[in-house]
Amino acid sequence: MRLLETVAAHEQGAPAKQLARQAGLALPTTYHLLRTLVHEGYLRRDSGLFHLGDAAERLSRRLARQRRRGAVTEALAHWHDAVGAPLYCARYRDGEIEVVGVADSEESPAVDEWADFRATGHAHAIGQCLLSQLDEDARRDHLARYPVQRLTPYTVEDERVLLRRLAACRHGEPVIERQEYVLGTVCAAIPIRIGTLVATVAVSLPAQQADGLLPAARRLQAEIGRQPGVLALSFSI
Repeated sequence: MRLLETVAAHEQGAPAKQLARQAGLALPTTYHLLRTLVHEGYLRRDSGLFHLGDAAERLSRRLARQRRRGAVTEALAHWHDAVGAPLYCARYRDGEIEVVGVADSEESPAVDEWADFRATGHAHAIGQCLLSQLDEDARRDHLARYPVQRLTPYTVEDERVLLRRLAACRHGEPVIERQEYVLGTVCAAIPIRIGTLVATVAVSLPAQQADGLLPAARRLQAEIGRQPGVLALSFSI
């Protein structure tokens, strides 16, 4: 690892003897490690100089993604403390609903995903919020693959009614869902658009606390507004 770090410090590459000296390694050991790293793709040799290889670059990208996810996890935890309710971060990518983070606690647990979130976007606030940000063709395509189905007595069962509701959602306003995905829970999702990516951060509450849902969504919206760069970084992954 020290040898890899030493190579990384030389954008134009460096010879074995220089790398051995700077890494504090014996020359025979350095040659052995360099041959191994070149063979495994972590380094490449060009005109006697060693450079980072494709495998090292892939490792670096994976590390960057982990750091970005860590930043999102920390932000969700902070917002959870501020709002005092379970939070969910999701995006719509390649035609699918993808939950990328959840923050909850023993006192306020997240909703149990008893029915696949990807297939039930018509029923929960996360999915409704994401679908509301798509054009009508994309919405119809999604519903053709994941048809409307009854999950609770409150679930919209008519696709035409759902499409009208989605079209009526106002830009930037929370999308509210009351016991459509699971009985006993209400949810509000904040729409987020980052370039061409469609995303949302949502909050859920027990149905008996429904009066507090919109105020909680407003608090969440304010918290997101203080750290917009966190989500932009996350969804660039």
